[in-house]
Formats: sequence, structure tokens, C-alpha cells
Amino acid sequence: MNHVSLIGNLASDVDLREVGEEKKVASFLLAVDRFGPDGGADFVRVAVWDRQAEICEQFLSKGRRVAVEGRLRSSSWDDVDGKRRTSVEVVARFVQFLSTREGAAEEEVPFEAAVA
Repeated sequence: MNHVSLIGNLASDVDLREVGEEKKVASFLLAVDRFGPDGGADFVRVAVWDRQAEICEQFLSKGRRVAVEGRLRSSSWDDVDGKRRTSVEVVARFVQFLSTREGAAEEEVPFEAAVA
């Protein structure tokens, strides 16, 4: 089973891009605290698609707290120097906003953005 649930703060602003006709993808870096004596954080790339991507780009920014549910996707490629590169990201199925934008009224911010 490929299922991931994370809670953290955005470590970057949301980057929204168009991919083909009528497809959009938003990506951001999520800082997730590590538990234990060493502490620290893990930084996880998150991809969000279509209408949910537009909502995330509109309402999220660096520092906002969110919960993300989705699946892991890995990819690999050879870079221009011929070195093998790999990447792992979370493809979000569900994003729940846990904090509001500074200066925004509570009713202006949708509580969650989920794939219908």
C-alpha cells in the first residue's frame, strides 16, 4: 500500500504550472518536524493537481501549516553529466489548511482542498 500522511509548514511558496491542455500542477516544499533527541526537519516535495492546485496556489504561502495525504512517486533520470539522479515526491490527494493567511478573514480561507 502506498499511502503518506504528513503535517508540516510550507518551506517555499507554491509554484503553479500548466502541463498540457487544461492540466495544472502546483508544487511546494513541506518542512516536517523530526521527533527524537536530534530534532530537525525533513523537507518533502509535494505535487498537487488541477483545481486543487489552483486553490493551493491562491491560499497557501511559505510558512503556512498544512496536512497532506497522498502517495509517494519516485522518478529517476540521467543528468547532463551522465549521473543517475533520483527524486521522491508526495502526490497529494488531499490538502487540509491548518492555519490562515495573515490578515485574511477566517471565512475567506477554504478549510480543505480535496480531489472530488
